[in-house]
Formats: sequence, structure tokens, C-alpha cells
Amino acid sequence: MRGGRTVERLDKRLAATGRWSRKEAKELIRSGRVTVDDQVCRVPEEKVADGARVQVDGAALEGTGPVYLMLNKPAGLVSATEDPRQPTVLCLLPERYRRLGLFPAGRLDKDTEGLLLLTNDGPLAHRLLSPRFHVDKVYYLEVDGVLEPSDCRAVEQGMELADGTVCRPGVLEILPGGRAARLTIREGKYHQVKRMMAARGKPVTYLKRVAFGPLKLDETLPGGGWRALTEEEIQALFRQ
Repeated sequence: MRGGRTVERLDKRLAATGRWSRKEAKELIRSGRVTVDDQVCRVPEEKVADGARVQVDGAALEGTGPVYLMLNKPAGLVSATEDPRQPTVLCLLPERYRRLGLFPAGRLDKDTEGLLLLTNDGPLAHRLLSPRFHVDKVYYLEVDGVLEPSDCRAVEQGMELADGTVCRPGVLEILPGGRAARLTIREGKYHQVKRMMAARGKPVTYLKRVAFGPLKLDETLPGGGWRALTEEEIQALFRQ
């Protein structure tokens, strides 16, 4: 503390936003692109108070508030923050993001692809995943077999699986050819989609989540690609 105020190194302040690594922050500072209270500072080790006005290229430094990322998860990664045996989805992010306490809001099976929300906003994630809020999850799936109207009716009525697990009513939309469909459910039980289709005698051969609540998968993202949510997307999540 200095004069009753918290102080920290300038390069650490920049790196804490998640936008730059510590090395990148030092380069920004040394190049004269950072000001502290309107004065250029070229010393990465300079101590700055928590109330100091820090700007980069004339733009106010963003705080270390919540982060919201959309990830197009590829198969082969587990939806976890860490795993002693397998690579996780966080391995796809730059180091500066892995320091921000991000976690997947919900899970996708290791071999399932598609939309995954990564955030460090615990309250929002809890609300999105709570059964009370009925957040739609939409999947594109392909099966071994041909889907029929009776499969749609079974999903719409709610299914009870062989082990007694009860699945809430959903919507199954069969696509042309009968071997693919869009499935909308409002819960996320263990391997639920695969177990539902297996119970109908049509095991899933490919599964991809294409929507989560108001979020739609950005199809321009390649497998393993990610981007920050737009302000409109973030606000839509809070309205969910």
C-alpha cells in the first residue's frame, strides 16, 4: 500500500486484463504507447495506484471484469479446466486467457463438437445451467439408422431411459434423408442425447451443438477457433 492505496507494476496491470501477455505489455510500455495520468510511462516496473488513469494508444485500459468467449469445440478435448490425462478446451486459448479463471459453462462430451461458452462469470453460468431457467440447447446429430415420426413423438412426450432416467420433453426435427436431425432439449444429463437416440435403436454417429440459449454457433469459426462475444450476445445471455 502507498498512501492507503493499492499499487502494482504497470506491466502487471496491463497483463491482468487478459489482452496482452506480460512480455507484450512490457513492449507496449517501452514503445511509449502507454500513459499513466496523461504522462507517457516507458518503465514496465513502474508502480501505479489502483485509481490511476491508464491508457493504451489513447484508449482507457479495460478492467479485469468478466470475460465471455465462444468456442467451436473440436472432438478430442474434454470440457474441463484441467485434466491429468487428457487435453482440455482451455488448451486452445492463449496463455493470457488461461490466467483469468475461465471455465466451460456446461460440458460437451469429448467426441462432441460445437458451441461452448467459456467465462469466469460464475453467477451467470449457474443461471444458464439451472433447470429452473429452461435454457434451450440445440444439437445437430447424425445417427446409424433412419429417424421416423415415432422418434419425434417419443422426444416430445419426454423419454424414460432404461436406467430410470427421465428426460424432459424436447423437439426432434428430422432433416431430409432421415439420418440427421436437429434436437432441442432444456437439460444436460450425462450423455443425454446419445442415450436418448440409443434408446430409440438409432445410435448417434456425429454430434454437434449449434446453439446454447440465445447464442448461435458462429459458423465462420473453424474447429478449435474462438472469439469474444459481442456486446449484443452478452446482453442476450443476461436476458435469458
